Amino acid sequence: MMNGREKSDSAIVAMKLANKVGKPAAEWVERRAGAKGNAGQPHTCRAQNRESVPQGLERVRHAARQRKKERFTALSHHVTVDLLREAFFALKRKAAPGVDGLTWQDYEAGLEEHLQALHAAVQSGAYRALPVRRRYIPKPDGKQRPLGIAALEDKIVQRAVVEVLNAIYEEDFLGFSYGFRPRRSQHDALDALAVGITSTPVNWIFDADIRGFFDSVSQTWLIRFLEHRIGDERIIRLVRKWLKAGVLEDGEWSVSETGTPQGAVASPLLANIYLHYVFDLWAEQWRRREAKGNVIILRYADDIVVGFAHEADARRFWDALRSRFEQFSLALHPDKTRLLEFGRYAAANRARRGLGKPETFTFLGFIYICGKSRRGSFQLQRKTRGDRMRAKLKQVKEQLRQRMHEPIPLQGRWLKQVVSGYFAYHAVPTNSRALGAFRHHVTELWRRTLRRRSQKDGMTWERIAKIADAWLPKPRILHPWPDRRFAVNHPRWEPGARIGPAGICAGGAQ
Repeated sequence: MMNGREKSDSAIVAMKLANKVGKPAAEWVERRAGAKGNAGQPHTCRAQNRESVPQGLERVRHAARQRKKERFTALSHHVTVDLLREAFFALKRKAAPGVDGLTWQDYEAGLEEHLQALHAAVQSGAYRALPVRRRYIPKPDGKQRPLGIAALEDKIVQRAVVEVLNAIYEEDFLGFSYGFRPRRSQHDALDALAVGITSTPVNWIFDADIRGFFDSVSQTWLIRFLEHRIGDERIIRLVRKWLKAGVLEDGEWSVSETGTPQGAVASPLLANIYLHYVFDLWAEQWRRREAKGNVIILRYADDIVVGFAHEADARRFWDALRSRFEQFSLALHPDKTRLLEFGRYAAANRARRGLGKPETFTFLGFIYICGKSRRGSFQLQRKTRGDRMRAKLKQVKEQLRQRMHEPIPLQGRWLKQVVSGYFAYHAVPTNSRALGAFRHHVTELWRRTLRRRSQKDGMTWERIAKIADAWLPKPRILHPWPDRRFAVNHPRWEPGARIGPAGICAGGAQ
Protein backbone atom coordinates (compact mmCIF):
# COMPACT_ATOMS: atom_id res chain seq x y z
CA MET A 1 0.00 0.00 0.00
CA MET A 2 1.27 3.50 -0.84
CA ASN A 3 0.87 6.39 1.56
CA GLY A 4 -0.25 9.85 0.50
CA ARG A 5 3.28 11.11 -0.13
CA GLU A 6 4.14 8.11 -2.36
CA LYS A 7 0.96 8.53 -4.40
CA SER A 8 1.75 12.18 -4.93
CA ASP A 9 5.32 11.40 -6.04
CA SER A 10 4.12 8.73 -8.51
CA ALA A 11 1.63 11.17 -10.01
CA ILE A 12 4.39 13.70 -10.58
CA VAL A 13 6.61 11.10 -12.26
CA ALA A 14 3.75 10.05 -14.61
CA MET A 15 3.30 13.64 -15.80
CA LYS A 16 5.82 15.47 -17.99
CA LEU A 17 7.04 18.49 -16.04
CA ALA A 18 7.12 22.01 -17.47
CA ASN A 19 10.35 23.64 -18.50
CA LYS A 20 12.00 25.84 -15.80
CA VAL A 21 9.90 24.50 -12.95
CA GLY A 22 9.83 27.05 -10.18
CA LYS A 23 8.15 30.31 -9.30
CA PRO A 24 6.71 31.18 -11.71
CA ALA A 25 6.73 27.92 -13.69
CA ALA A 26 7.05 27.94 -17.48
CA GLU A 27 4.16 26.86 -19.74
CA TRP A 28 3.28 23.18 -19.50
CA VAL A 29 4.21 21.02 -22.49
CA GLU A 30 1.28 20.12 -24.75
CA ARG A 31 0.54 16.41 -24.85
CA ARG A 32 1.12 14.88 -28.32
CA ALA A 33 -1.49 12.63 -29.87
CA GLY A 34 -0.60 8.98 -29.93
CA ALA A 35 2.17 9.19 -27.32
CA LYS A 36 0.08 7.83 -24.47
CA GLY A 37 0.80 4.18 -23.79
CA ASN A 38 4.12 3.95 -25.63
CA ALA A 39 6.02 3.33 -22.42
CA GLY A 40 4.01 0.21 -21.76
CA GLN A 41 4.74 -1.37 -25.14
CA PRO A 42 7.58 -3.85 -25.65
CA HIS A 43 10.52 -2.15 -27.31
CA THR A 44 12.26 -5.11 -28.92
CA CYS A 45 11.63 -8.54 -30.32
CA ARG A 46 13.88 -11.46 -31.11
CA ALA A 47 15.00 -11.83 -34.74
CA GLN A 48 16.38 -14.88 -36.59
CA ASN A 49 19.95 -13.79 -35.89
CA ARG A 50 19.21 -13.73 -32.11
CA GLU A 51 19.59 -9.95 -31.98
CA SER A 52 16.99 -7.52 -30.72
CA VAL A 53 15.33 -5.16 -33.19
CA PRO A 54 12.76 -2.38 -32.52
CA GLN A 55 9.10 -3.07 -33.23
CA GLY A 56 8.89 -0.01 -35.42
CA LEU A 57 6.37 -1.27 -37.97
CA GLU A 58 3.79 -1.95 -35.29
CA ARG A 59 4.11 1.65 -34.12
CA VAL A 60 3.83 2.84 -37.73
CA ARG A 61 0.67 0.77 -38.13
CA HIS A 62 -0.78 2.19 -34.93
CA ALA A 63 0.00 5.76 -36.01
CA ALA A 64 -1.53 5.19 -39.43
CA ARG A 65 -4.70 3.87 -37.80
CA GLN A 66 -5.00 6.77 -35.40
CA ARG A 67 -4.01 9.65 -37.70
CA LYS A 68 -5.45 9.17 -41.16
CA LYS A 69 -4.09 12.39 -42.67
CA GLU A 70 -0.60 12.35 -41.24
CA ARG A 71 2.44 12.13 -43.56
CA PHE A 72 5.22 9.80 -42.46
CA THR A 73 8.54 11.59 -42.80
CA ALA A 74 10.86 8.91 -41.37
CA LEU A 75 10.36 5.42 -42.79
CA SER A 76 13.58 4.34 -44.50
CA HIS A 77 15.26 3.42 -41.21
CA HIS A 78 12.70 0.60 -40.92
CA VAL A 79 14.36 -1.07 -43.94
CA THR A 80 16.85 -2.95 -41.77
CA VAL A 81 19.19 -5.84 -42.51
CA ASP A 82 16.78 -8.16 -40.71
CA LEU A 83 13.87 -6.99 -42.87
CA LEU A 84 16.00 -7.46 -46.00
CA ARG A 85 16.85 -10.98 -44.81
CA GLU A 86 13.17 -11.81 -44.31
CA ALA A 87 12.42 -10.42 -47.77
CA PHE A 88 15.13 -12.61 -49.29
CA PHE A 89 13.81 -15.81 -47.72
CA ALA A 90 10.28 -14.92 -48.86
CA LEU A 91 11.37 -14.97 -52.53
CA LYS A 92 10.81 -18.01 -54.73
CA ARG A 93 13.86 -20.24 -54.83
CA LYS A 94 13.41 -21.28 -58.46
CA ALA A 95 12.42 -17.91 -59.94
CA ALA A 96 14.01 -16.89 -63.23
CA PRO A 97 16.98 -14.51 -62.85
CA GLY A 98 16.80 -10.89 -63.97
CA VAL A 99 19.30 -8.93 -66.01
CA ASP A 100 21.96 -9.45 -63.31
CA GLY A 101 21.85 -13.22 -63.84
CA LEU A 102 21.84 -13.84 -60.07
CA THR A 103 19.82 -16.76 -58.76
CA TRP A 104 18.53 -17.24 -55.23
CA GLN A 105 21.18 -19.91 -54.57
CA ASP A 106 24.01 -17.68 -55.82
CA TYR A 107 22.99 -14.88 -53.47
CA GLU A 108 22.58 -17.20 -50.49
CA ALA A 109 26.23 -18.32 -50.75
CA GLY A 110 27.42 -14.99 -49.26
CA LEU A 111 24.13 -13.83 -47.83
CA GLU A 112 25.25 -11.76 -44.84
CA GLU A 113 27.91 -9.88 -46.78
CA HIS A 114 25.47 -9.22 -49.61
CA LEU A 115 22.76 -7.97 -47.27
CA GLN A 116 25.12 -5.69 -45.38
CA ALA A 117 26.33 -4.13 -48.64
CA LEU A 118 22.76 -3.81 -49.96
CA HIS A 119 21.58 -2.18 -46.74
CA ALA A 120 24.43 0.32 -46.82
CA ALA A 121 23.64 1.19 -50.45
CA VAL A 122 19.94 1.71 -49.71
CA GLN A 123 20.56 3.92 -46.67
CA SER A 124 23.27 6.01 -48.34
CA GLY A 125 21.34 6.51 -51.58
CA ALA A 126 23.92 4.61 -53.65
CA TYR A 127 21.40 1.88 -54.52
CA ARG A 128 20.52 1.76 -58.23
CA ALA A 129 17.65 -0.22 -59.70
CA LEU A 130 18.46 -2.39 -62.72
CA PRO A 131 16.22 -2.65 -65.82
CA VAL A 132 13.47 -5.24 -65.78
CA ARG A 133 13.84 -8.17 -68.16
CA ARG A 134 10.72 -8.52 -70.29
CA ARG A 135 9.26 -11.90 -71.17
CA TYR A 136 5.82 -13.01 -72.30
CA ILE A 137 3.53 -15.72 -70.94
CA PRO A 138 0.48 -17.09 -72.81
CA LYS A 139 -3.00 -16.07 -71.68
CA PRO A 140 -6.04 -18.40 -71.78
CA ASP A 141 -7.49 -16.43 -74.73
CA GLY A 142 -4.38 -17.09 -76.84
CA LYS A 143 -2.82 -13.66 -76.37
CA GLN A 144 0.42 -13.00 -74.50
CA ARG A 145 0.81 -11.17 -71.22
CA PRO A 146 4.00 -9.12 -70.69
CA LEU A 147 5.84 -10.01 -67.50
CA GLY A 148 8.73 -8.12 -65.93
CA ILE A 149 11.51 -10.04 -64.16
CA ALA A 150 13.40 -7.78 -61.77
CA ALA A 151 16.97 -8.30 -60.60
CA LEU A 152 17.34 -10.25 -57.36
CA GLU A 153 18.45 -7.33 -55.19
CA ASP A 154 15.65 -5.19 -56.60
CA LYS A 155 13.18 -7.88 -55.52
CA ILE A 156 14.65 -7.91 -52.01
CA VAL A 157 14.50 -4.14 -51.59
CA GLN A 158 11.02 -3.92 -53.10
CA ARG A 159 9.64 -6.61 -50.81
CA ALA A 160 11.16 -4.92 -47.74
CA VAL A 161 9.78 -1.49 -48.71
CA VAL A 162 6.37 -3.03 -49.46
CA GLU A 163 6.37 -4.48 -45.93
CA VAL A 164 6.92 -0.98 -44.53
CA LEU A 165 4.30 0.65 -46.76
CA ASN A 166 1.74 -2.06 -46.01
CA ALA A 167 1.84 -1.01 -42.36
CA ILE A 168 0.39 2.33 -43.49
CA TYR A 169 -1.84 1.51 -46.42
CA GLU A 170 -3.52 -1.54 -44.90
CA GLU A 171 -5.06 0.93 -42.48
CA ASP A 172 -6.19 3.17 -45.37
CA PHE A 173 -7.52 0.74 -47.98
CA LEU A 174 -11.28 0.23 -48.03
CA GLY A 175 -13.03 -3.03 -47.26
CA PHE A 176 -14.11 -3.82 -50.83
CA SER A 177 -10.50 -3.80 -52.12
CA TYR A 178 -9.20 -7.39 -52.23
CA GLY A 179 -6.46 -7.74 -54.84
CA PHE A 180 -2.96 -8.70 -53.64
CA ARG A 181 -3.43 -7.68 -50.02
CA PRO A 182 -2.19 -9.51 -46.91
CA ARG A 183 -4.69 -11.98 -45.45
CA ARG A 184 -7.13 -11.40 -48.31
CA SER A 185 -7.25 -14.30 -50.75
CA GLN A 186 -9.14 -14.74 -53.99
CA HIS A 187 -11.70 -16.87 -52.17
CA ASP A 188 -12.31 -14.05 -49.71
CA ALA A 189 -13.19 -11.86 -52.69
CA LEU A 190 -15.40 -14.59 -54.19
CA ASP A 191 -17.22 -14.99 -50.87
CA ALA A 192 -17.71 -11.25 -50.49
CA LEU A 193 -19.20 -10.88 -53.97
CA ALA A 194 -21.54 -13.84 -53.47
CA VAL A 195 -22.74 -12.52 -50.11
CA GLY A 196 -23.22 -9.04 -51.55
CA ILE A 197 -25.39 -10.31 -54.42
CA THR A 198 -27.49 -12.68 -52.32
CA SER A 199 -27.90 -10.48 -49.22
CA THR A 200 -28.48 -7.09 -50.86
CA PRO A 201 -31.38 -6.34 -53.25
CA VAL A 202 -29.41 -5.67 -56.45
CA ASN A 203 -30.83 -6.20 -59.93
CA TRP A 204 -28.01 -4.99 -62.17
CA ILE A 205 -24.32 -5.87 -62.32
CA PHE A 206 -21.73 -3.53 -63.80
CA ASP A 207 -18.78 -5.70 -64.82
CA ALA A 208 -15.82 -3.42 -65.59
CA ASP A 209 -12.28 -4.07 -66.78
CA ILE A 210 -9.55 -1.44 -67.15
CA ARG A 211 -7.80 -1.57 -70.51
CA GLY A 212 -4.05 -2.18 -70.17
CA PHE A 213 -4.05 -0.96 -66.60
CA PHE A 214 -0.44 -1.73 -65.61
CA ASP A 215 0.82 -0.06 -68.81
CA SER A 216 -1.45 2.98 -68.44
CA VAL A 217 -0.72 4.06 -64.86
CA SER A 218 0.45 7.67 -64.79
CA GLN A 219 3.74 7.72 -62.89
CA THR A 220 3.28 11.41 -62.13
CA TRP A 221 -0.09 10.82 -60.47
CA LEU A 222 1.24 7.75 -58.68
CA ILE A 223 4.00 9.75 -57.00
CA ARG A 224 1.51 12.48 -56.07
CA PHE A 225 -0.76 9.87 -54.48
CA LEU A 226 2.17 8.40 -52.54
CA GLU A 227 3.10 11.83 -51.24
CA HIS A 228 -0.31 12.12 -49.57
CA ARG A 229 0.94 9.75 -46.88
CA ILE A 230 4.68 9.33 -47.47
CA GLY A 231 6.85 12.33 -46.61
CA ASP A 232 10.15 10.42 -46.54
CA GLU A 233 11.97 11.49 -49.69
CA ARG A 234 14.23 8.45 -49.55
CA ILE A 235 11.24 6.13 -49.95
CA ILE A 236 9.86 8.28 -52.77
CA ARG A 237 13.25 8.19 -54.52
CA LEU A 238 13.30 4.38 -54.29
CA VAL A 239 9.91 4.20 -56.01
CA ARG A 240 11.08 6.63 -58.69
CA LYS A 241 14.15 4.47 -59.34
CA TRP A 242 11.97 1.39 -59.87
CA LEU A 243 9.65 3.26 -62.23
CA LYS A 244 12.54 4.76 -64.20
CA ALA A 245 14.67 1.59 -64.35
CA GLY A 246 13.19 0.77 -67.74
CA VAL A 247 12.69 -2.50 -69.57
CA LEU A 248 15.26 -4.65 -71.36
CA GLU A 249 13.74 -6.59 -74.25
CA ASP A 250 15.78 -8.33 -76.96
CA GLY A 251 18.84 -6.39 -75.90
CA GLU A 252 17.15 -2.99 -76.24
CA TRP A 253 16.58 -0.75 -73.21
CA SER A 254 13.54 1.52 -73.07
CA VAL A 255 11.97 3.79 -70.48
CA SER A 256 8.32 4.84 -70.38
CA GLU A 257 6.62 7.72 -68.60
CA THR A 258 3.61 5.53 -67.87
CA GLY A 259 2.99 2.13 -66.35
CA THR A 260 4.49 -0.14 -63.71
CA PRO A 261 6.28 -3.38 -64.69
CA GLN A 262 4.01 -6.40 -64.35
CA GLY A 263 5.65 -9.07 -62.24
CA ALA A 264 7.63 -6.66 -60.04
CA VAL A 265 7.20 -7.21 -56.30
CA ALA A 266 6.11 -3.62 -55.68
CA SER A 267 3.68 -3.37 -58.62
CA PRO A 268 0.59 -4.84 -56.87
CA LEU A 269 0.87 -2.41 -53.95
CA LEU A 270 1.53 0.56 -56.23
CA ALA A 271 -1.49 -0.44 -58.34
CA ASN A 272 -3.69 -0.66 -55.24
CA ILE A 273 -2.52 2.77 -54.08
CA TYR A 274 -3.29 4.24 -57.51
CA LEU A 275 -6.78 2.73 -57.67
CA HIS A 276 -7.44 3.57 -54.02
CA TYR A 277 -7.33 7.25 -54.90
CA VAL A 278 -8.67 7.02 -58.44
CA PHE A 279 -11.54 4.56 -57.88
CA ASP A 280 -12.12 3.37 -54.30
CA LEU A 281 -12.49 6.68 -52.49
CA TRP A 282 -14.42 8.18 -55.39
CA ALA A 283 -16.78 5.17 -55.73
CA GLU A 284 -17.54 5.15 -52.00
CA GLN A 285 -18.32 8.86 -52.10
CA TRP A 286 -20.47 8.43 -55.22
CA ARG A 287 -22.45 5.67 -53.54
CA ARG A 288 -23.16 7.78 -50.47
CA ARG A 289 -24.07 10.96 -52.34
CA GLU A 290 -25.47 9.98 -55.76
CA ALA A 291 -27.02 6.51 -55.53
CA LYS A 292 -30.79 6.25 -55.13
CA GLY A 293 -30.78 2.58 -54.15
CA ASN A 294 -28.54 -0.18 -52.85
CA VAL A 295 -25.01 -0.44 -54.28
CA ILE A 296 -22.39 -3.12 -53.65
CA ILE A 297 -18.77 -2.69 -54.74
CA LEU A 298 -15.92 -5.14 -55.09
CA ARG A 299 -12.52 -4.63 -56.67
CA TYR A 300 -9.81 -7.23 -57.18
CA ALA A 301 -6.76 -5.47 -58.69
CA ASP A 302 -8.12 -3.96 -61.92
CA ASP A 303 -11.27 -6.15 -62.06
CA ILE A 304 -14.30 -4.22 -60.81
CA VAL A 305 -17.81 -5.52 -60.08
CA VAL A 306 -20.54 -3.15 -58.90
CA GLY A 307 -24.12 -4.17 -58.15
CA PHE A 308 -27.07 -1.76 -58.34
CA ALA A 309 -30.71 -1.90 -57.34
CA HIS A 310 -31.71 0.52 -60.15
CA GLU A 311 -30.62 0.57 -63.77
CA ALA A 312 -30.56 4.38 -63.77
CA ASP A 313 -27.98 4.37 -60.97
CA ALA A 314 -25.84 1.89 -62.90
CA ARG A 315 -25.82 3.95 -66.08
CA ARG A 316 -25.05 7.20 -64.25
CA PHE A 317 -22.20 5.44 -62.45
CA TRP A 318 -20.85 4.11 -65.76
CA ASP A 319 -20.80 7.59 -67.31
CA ALA A 320 -19.24 9.14 -64.21
CA LEU A 321 -16.58 6.42 -63.99
CA ARG A 322 -15.63 6.91 -67.63
CA SER A 323 -15.03 10.60 -67.00
CA ARG A 324 -13.20 9.89 -63.76
CA PHE A 325 -10.78 7.49 -65.44
CA GLU A 326 -10.04 9.92 -68.26
CA GLN A 327 -8.66 12.38 -65.71
CA PHE A 328 -6.06 9.82 -64.60
CA SER A 329 -4.96 8.28 -67.93
CA LEU A 330 -7.18 5.20 -67.60
CA ALA A 331 -9.91 3.80 -69.84
CA LEU A 332 -12.52 1.06 -69.56
CA HIS A 333 -12.08 -1.88 -71.90
CA PRO A 334 -14.89 -1.55 -74.46
CA ASP A 335 -15.30 -5.31 -74.99
CA LYS A 336 -14.96 -6.45 -71.38
CA THR A 337 -17.07 -3.75 -69.71
CA ARG A 338 -20.83 -4.27 -69.72
CA LEU A 339 -24.04 -3.83 -67.75
CA LEU A 340 -26.31 -6.84 -67.31
CA GLU A 341 -29.52 -7.62 -65.50
CA PHE A 342 -28.61 -10.01 -62.71
CA GLY A 343 -29.89 -10.91 -59.27
CA ARG A 344 -32.72 -12.45 -57.30
CA TYR A 345 -35.50 -11.07 -59.50
CA ALA A 346 -33.67 -10.94 -62.84
CA ALA A 347 -35.20 -14.16 -64.22
CA ALA A 348 -38.78 -13.16 -63.36
CA ASN A 349 -38.36 -9.60 -64.65
CA ARG A 350 -36.88 -10.78 -67.95
CA ALA A 351 -39.57 -13.43 -68.38
CA ARG A 352 -42.23 -10.76 -67.84
CA ARG A 353 -40.70 -8.77 -70.72
CA GLY A 354 -40.47 -11.83 -72.95
CA LEU A 355 -36.68 -12.12 -72.72
CA GLY A 356 -34.51 -15.18 -72.14
CA LYS A 357 -32.51 -16.27 -69.14
CA PRO A 358 -30.37 -13.68 -67.32
CA GLU A 359 -26.90 -13.14 -68.71
CA THR A 360 -23.85 -14.40 -66.85
CA PHE A 361 -20.56 -12.73 -65.96
CA THR A 362 -17.12 -13.99 -64.99
CA PHE A 363 -14.96 -13.13 -61.99
CA LEU A 364 -11.68 -14.71 -60.83
CA GLY A 365 -12.05 -17.83 -62.98
CA PHE A 366 -15.74 -18.52 -62.29
CA ILE A 367 -18.95 -17.93 -64.21
CA TYR A 368 -21.69 -16.38 -62.07
CA ILE A 369 -25.16 -17.72 -62.89
CA CYS A 370 -28.66 -16.85 -61.69
CA GLY A 371 -29.84 -20.33 -60.78
CA LYS A 372 -32.41 -22.06 -58.59
CA SER A 373 -32.04 -24.35 -55.61
CA ARG A 374 -33.78 -27.70 -55.32
CA ARG A 375 -36.65 -25.93 -53.58
CA GLY A 376 -37.04 -23.53 -56.48
CA SER A 377 -35.72 -20.40 -54.76
CA PHE A 378 -33.01 -18.12 -56.12
CA GLN A 379 -29.49 -19.49 -55.81
CA LEU A 380 -26.31 -17.83 -57.01
CA GLN A 381 -24.33 -20.52 -58.80
CA ARG A 382 -20.65 -20.51 -59.72
CA LYS A 383 -19.10 -22.64 -62.40
CA THR A 384 -15.50 -22.91 -63.61
CA ARG A 385 -14.84 -20.96 -66.80
CA GLY A 386 -14.61 -23.28 -69.77
CA ASP A 387 -11.62 -21.54 -71.34
CA ARG A 388 -9.66 -21.78 -68.08
CA MET A 389 -10.38 -25.51 -67.83
CA ARG A 390 -9.35 -26.09 -71.45
CA ALA A 391 -6.12 -24.15 -70.91
CA LYS A 392 -5.28 -26.28 -67.86
CA LEU A 393 -6.07 -29.51 -69.70
CA LYS A 394 -3.80 -28.40 -72.54
CA GLN A 395 -0.95 -27.96 -70.08
CA VAL A 396 -1.62 -31.41 -68.61
CA LYS A 397 -1.59 -32.94 -72.09
CA GLU A 398 1.78 -31.39 -72.95
CA GLN A 399 3.30 -32.49 -69.67
CA LEU A 400 1.98 -36.04 -70.08
CA ARG A 401 3.68 -36.29 -73.46
CA GLN A 402 6.98 -35.39 -71.83
CA ARG A 403 6.34 -37.97 -69.08
CA MET A 404 5.05 -40.63 -71.47
CA HIS A 405 7.65 -43.29 -70.64
CA GLU A 406 7.74 -42.72 -66.88
CA PRO A 407 6.38 -45.53 -64.67
CA ILE A 408 2.67 -45.34 -63.92
CA PRO A 409 3.21 -44.68 -60.17
CA LEU A 410 5.44 -41.71 -61.01
CA GLN A 411 2.83 -40.32 -63.41
CA GLY A 412 0.10 -40.98 -60.85
CA ARG A 413 1.86 -39.03 -58.10
CA TRP A 414 2.34 -36.06 -60.42
CA LEU A 415 -1.28 -36.12 -61.66
CA LYS A 416 -2.50 -36.36 -58.07
CA GLN A 417 -0.74 -33.08 -57.30
CA VAL A 418 -2.23 -31.45 -60.41
CA VAL A 419 -5.81 -32.54 -59.70
CA SER A 420 -5.55 -31.76 -55.98
CA GLY A 421 -4.26 -28.27 -56.74
CA TYR A 422 -7.08 -27.69 -59.23
CA PHE A 423 -9.70 -28.85 -56.75
CA ALA A 424 -8.20 -26.68 -53.98
CA TYR A 425 -9.26 -23.57 -55.90
CA HIS A 426 -12.29 -24.67 -57.92
CA ALA A 427 -14.07 -26.98 -55.43
CA VAL A 428 -16.71 -24.43 -54.40
CA PRO A 429 -20.41 -25.19 -53.81
CA THR A 430 -22.51 -25.59 -57.01
CA ASN A 431 -19.39 -26.49 -59.06
CA SER A 432 -19.50 -30.29 -58.71
CA ARG A 433 -20.13 -30.97 -62.41
CA ALA A 434 -17.07 -29.01 -63.51
CA LEU A 435 -14.90 -30.86 -61.00
CA GLY A 436 -16.11 -34.22 -62.27
CA ALA A 437 -15.59 -33.13 -65.88
CA PHE A 438 -12.01 -32.04 -65.16
CA ARG A 439 -11.13 -35.34 -63.50
CA HIS A 440 -12.76 -37.27 -66.36
CA HIS A 441 -10.76 -35.39 -69.01
CA VAL A 442 -7.49 -35.85 -67.07
CA THR A 443 -8.18 -39.58 -66.86
CA GLU A 444 -8.86 -39.73 -70.61
CA LEU A 445 -5.65 -37.84 -71.38
CA TRP A 446 -3.75 -40.28 -69.17
CA ARG A 447 -5.29 -43.25 -70.99
CA ARG A 448 -4.32 -41.86 -74.41
CA THR A 449 -0.78 -41.21 -73.23
CA LEU A 450 -0.37 -44.77 -71.95
CA ARG A 451 -1.79 -46.22 -75.17
CA ARG A 452 0.78 -44.32 -77.22
CA ARG A 453 3.62 -46.08 -75.43
CA SER A 454 2.97 -49.24 -77.43
CA GLN A 455 0.91 -50.18 -80.45
CA LYS A 456 -0.18 -53.34 -78.63
CA ASP A 457 -1.20 -51.61 -75.46
CA GLY A 458 -4.68 -52.63 -74.34
CA MET A 459 -5.45 -49.80 -71.97
CA THR A 460 -9.25 -49.91 -71.80
CA TRP A 461 -11.40 -47.39 -70.01
CA GLU A 462 -12.22 -49.92 -67.28
CA ARG A 463 -8.54 -50.44 -66.56
CA ILE A 464 -7.61 -46.73 -66.55
CA ALA A 465 -10.61 -46.03 -64.30
CA LYS A 466 -9.19 -48.39 -61.67
CA ILE A 467 -5.75 -46.80 -61.98
CA ALA A 468 -7.29 -43.32 -61.68
CA ASP A 469 -9.24 -44.36 -58.58
CA ALA A 470 -5.96 -45.44 -56.99
CA TRP A 471 -4.19 -42.16 -57.66
CA LEU A 472 -6.54 -39.27 -58.45
CA PRO A 473 -8.72 -37.67 -55.74
CA LYS A 474 -12.47 -37.92 -56.15
CA PRO A 475 -14.33 -34.67 -56.95
CA ARG A 476 -15.86 -33.20 -53.81
CA ILE A 477 -16.65 -29.74 -52.49
CA LEU A 478 -13.83 -28.41 -50.32
CA HIS A 479 -15.00 -24.85 -49.64
CA PRO A 480 -17.92 -23.87 -47.39
CA TRP A 481 -20.87 -21.82 -48.56
CA PRO A 482 -19.82 -18.17 -49.01
CA ASP A 483 -22.10 -16.74 -46.34
CA ARG A 484 -20.70 -19.06 -43.66
CA ARG A 485 -17.05 -18.24 -44.27
CA PHE A 486 -17.80 -14.55 -44.75
CA ALA A 487 -19.62 -14.47 -41.40
CA VAL A 488 -16.55 -15.95 -39.72
CA ASN A 489 -14.11 -13.52 -41.37
CA HIS A 490 -16.39 -10.51 -40.85
CA PRO A 491 -18.49 -11.10 -37.69
CA ARG A 492 -21.44 -8.85 -37.03
CA TRP A 493 -19.80 -7.25 -34.02
CA GLU A 494 -17.03 -5.78 -36.20
CA PRO A 495 -17.65 -2.08 -36.95
CA GLY A 496 -18.80 -1.66 -40.55
CA ALA A 497 -18.87 -5.40 -41.24
CA ARG A 498 -22.57 -5.48 -42.03
CA ILE A 499 -23.96 -5.70 -45.55
CA GLY A 500 -26.21 -2.79 -46.33
CA PRO A 501 -26.52 0.48 -48.22
CA ALA A 502 -24.45 2.43 -45.68
CA GLY A 503 -21.68 -0.13 -45.10
CA ILE A 504 -18.85 -1.28 -47.32
CA CYS A 505 -20.79 -3.93 -49.18
CA ALA A 506 -18.91 -7.10 -49.98
CA GLY A 507 -15.79 -6.26 -48.11
CA GLY A 508 -16.06 -6.22 -44.36
CA ALA A 509 -14.87 -3.48 -42.09
CA GLN A 510 -14.05 -0.04 -43.35
